[in-house]
Amino acid sequence: MSRTPRSPAAADPAELAQLAAGRHSDPHRLLGSHPVKGGVVVRAFHPEAISAGCVLEGGPDVPMTSLGLPGMFGAFLQERQLPLRYRMRFRFPGGGAWEQDDPYRFLPSIGELDIHLISEGTHRRLWQVLGAHPRQLDGVDGVAFAVWAPNAQGVSVLGDFCRWDDRRLPMRRLGTSGIYELFVPGVSAGALYKYRIVGPGGELRLKADPFAQAMELPPSTASRVAASSYQWGDAAWMAARRDRDLRRSPMAVYEVHLGSWARVMEEGNRPLTYREIAPRLIDHVTRLGYSHIEFMPLAEHPFTGSWGYQVSAYFAPTARYGTPDDLRYLIDACHGAGIGVIMDWVPAHFPKDDFALRRFDGTALYEHEDPRRGEHPEWGTLIFNYGRREVRNFLVANALYWLEEFHVDGLRVDAVASMLYLDYSRAEGQWVPNRYGGREDLEAVEFLKQLNSTLAEEHPGSFTVAEESTSWPRVTGPVAEGGLGFTFKWNMGWMHDTLDYFALDPIHRRYHHQLLTFSMMYEYSEHFIMPLSHDEVVHGKGTLLAKMPGDEWQQFANLRALYAYQYTRPGKPLLFMGGELGARREWNHDASLDWHLEREPLHRGLSRFLADLGATYRARPELWRPDPDPSGFSWLEPDDSDHSVYSYFRRDGDRILLVLLNLTPVPRHEYRSGAPLAGRYSMVLNSDDPRYGGGGFGLISELQAESVAWQQQPASFRVGLPPLGAVLLAYDPD
Repeated sequence: MSRTPRSPAAADPAELAQLAAGRHSDPHRLLGSHPVKGGVVVRAFHPEAISAGCVLEGGPDVPMTSLGLPGMFGAFLQERQLPLRYRMRFRFPGGGAWEQDDPYRFLPSIGELDIHLISEGTHRRLWQVLGAHPRQLDGVDGVAFAVWAPNAQGVSVLGDFCRWDDRRLPMRRLGTSGIYELFVPGVSAGALYKYRIVGPGGELRLKADPFAQAMELPPSTASRVAASSYQWGDAAWMAARRDRDLRRSPMAVYEVHLGSWARVMEEGNRPLTYREIAPRLIDHVTRLGYSHIEFMPLAEHPFTGSWGYQVSAYFAPTARYGTPDDLRYLIDACHGAGIGVIMDWVPAHFPKDDFALRRFDGTALYEHEDPRRGEHPEWGTLIFNYGRREVRNFLVANALYWLEEFHVDGLRVDAVASMLYLDYSRAEGQWVPNRYGGREDLEAVEFLKQLNSTLAEEHPGSFTVAEESTSWPRVTGPVAEGGLGFTFKWNMGWMHDTLDYFALDPIHRRYHHQLLTFSMMYEYSEHFIMPLSHDEVVHGKGTLLAKMPGDEWQQFANLRALYAYQYTRPGKPLLFMGGELGARREWNHDASLDWHLEREPLHRGLSRFLADLGATYRARPELWRPDPDPSGFSWLEPDDSDHSVYSYFRRDGDRILLVLLNLTPVPRHEYRSGAPLAGRYSMVLNSDDPRYGGGGFGLISELQAESVAWQQQPASFRVGLPPLGAVLLAYDPD
C-alpha cells in the first residue's frame, strides 16, 4: 500500500500542539524560514486566517498549504537559499487580508555578551536590552521585545498591534538565560503591549513589562513602547556636578508631591503636567532659595493613594503627568535654573497587583517565596529577594537608569530600615534569622553597598539619601571602610525630638530643654539631612502650623523660630511643600495646596521669612561648608533651660554667625550672651521683624561685643531677644 509523500513543510504534531497552547519555548524552530534538502521551508501561524501566502522580495506570491493545525501554513520554496526576504499575507473570512514582514525570519536582537552579563547579574544597562525597543533589523522597522521569565513554559507578546490576540506572537527562549525575545516588524513607539506567560504549572498570567519605559494611564495597566527624542540642554550643569562636594555645599531641599502641588480646578481638579508645572515650580523654589527639589516617587504606580511608594513599573515615569520626555523637560528646566533634582526611589518592596512583578513567571521571581521574608506585614506588599543576582541587577540598573536617562542628581532611598532588619514589623516567630542567627538582612546590606558603590563609580557627583530611622552604624560611611555608602541620611531622631519640643506649651519647655540639645551628641556620626517631610503632615498628625502651641500669632512665631533653628544648625534642611505657606489643612494628595493663603498677612510673612532665611543660608558659608566638622558648631550656652534660650555659633575660618533662640513668649531685655570674639556684630535676621508678621522687638543694625568673658567665651554682649524668636548676628572682622 503506497503512502502520500510527507510535505517538506510538515511539522511534528506534538510541537504544533505546544505552539497552539502557548507552551513552545522555541517557536522559531517551527515558524519562519528553514533550509531543507532542495530549498527552503517557510511556516507561518495566524489562528484566524483561512489561507496564507509567502510574498517573496522581488518574486512571486507563493501560496501556502494548511499543516493540519488551524491557522498554521507552510510552503516549500524549491531551489531557494537563506537568507530569504519575504512577507506574509493572510486572508480571513469575509475577504479581508493583512500583510506583514514575518517576525520569525529575524535573528535574535540580543547579543551573546548581553546574555552573558544578564545571566551573571552584572549588566548595568539592562534597560537597553530588556523591554521593548524600536529598532531596524535587516532594513525593517519594528520593535524588539525581550523579557526575563526563566520558569515559564512559554511566553507570547500581545498588544494593540495584534488586536490583543495572545496566540499570535509566541517568543523564543534564548538558551538557558531565561530570556524570551521576539522582533515584531511594523510596531512603533506608542504601541500598547503585555506578555502572556504560561507558568510551570500551566497557569496563565497576563503581565506588564518589568522594563517598560512608559505605561498606560492608570487605572489601565498595559505597557507602552517608548522612544525618546529629547535633546538635553544641561551639559554645563552635568559637568559641574561631577566636582561638587554636596556635604560642604549649600543644600536646602523642597519636597514635592507633583500631583497635589497645584491643580486646575476648571478642568476637573486635574494635576498640572510635567511641562505645566516646570515654570511655576521653578520660580517658587528659586524665590525661596532652595537648591534642590525632591520629588516623591514618579515611577508608575497603580494606586494614587500610595503617593508613588508602591511601584508597578520601575522604569516608567507615571503617565499621570505626561510622557517620559515631558519629565525630561521638567528636570532639564530645573538644571537650567540651577536647581538639583532628587527622586524618591523604592527598592524595599512592591505591590501585590497581579499584572506587575508578583509571581511574574508563575514563581516567586522578584520576591522571596517564604512569606516570612517575602511579604511586608505592615504595608501589604512584597519584598525583593536581594539574594538573587538578577534581582540585584534589576534594581541597580534601575537606579542607573534614572540617573542616566533622566539626569536625576540624587536618589532618596525609601524605607532603608525595613530592608536592613529581618524582623522589621514582625513579631517573634514571624521572621527567619540570618545564617549567624542575627536579625540583620545580610543580603540587603550587600545590595545597598553594591548600589552605592556602582552609582559613585558610574556617576561621580550623584548622591544617595537613606531614609533610615534606626541606629544602624555608618549608614553614610564609605563602603571600603564597612559603611553602607550613602551620601546622606535623614535625621529622624532630630525631627521627632524637635517637633516634640515645639509642640510643648512654652511654660513646660524648660523641663524638656535637652530635646533640642541631644541631637548634637550624635550629629557627626553621620552626614544628615534634617527632614520636616510629608510623613509629619498626614494621617491625623496635622500641619506644622497646627502643631505649634498658643494663639495664631504665637503659632506663626513658633514656626518661624523652628525654621530658623533647622537652617542654622549643622545638616541640610528639607521642608515638605505647604510648610512655606503655613498650611492650615492637612496635606491631601487629591487636592492642591492652598495658594490663597499667600494673600493673608501672617502666611505671606512666613513665606517672606523663609525666602530671606534661604538667601541668608546660601550667602553664609559658615552655615554649610563646615557641616562635616565638629569645629564648625559650638554652643554658647546649651543649658539655659530657665529662660528656654539656646545660643550657638557656626564658624568657617574667620566668618562667624551667632544664633540665639528665645523659645518662650516672654521678650528678653538686655540678654547677655557670650561671643567667641570681641568686635562688631551685624544683625542678619530677626524672625520678629514686622515684615514677617512679628512685633519688631530687638530690631537693631549692629552691636559691639566687649572683652568681658561670659559663658566660657572671651567676649560678650547684651541684646534684646524677641518672644518666640530667632536672632542671627554675623561677626564683622573689619
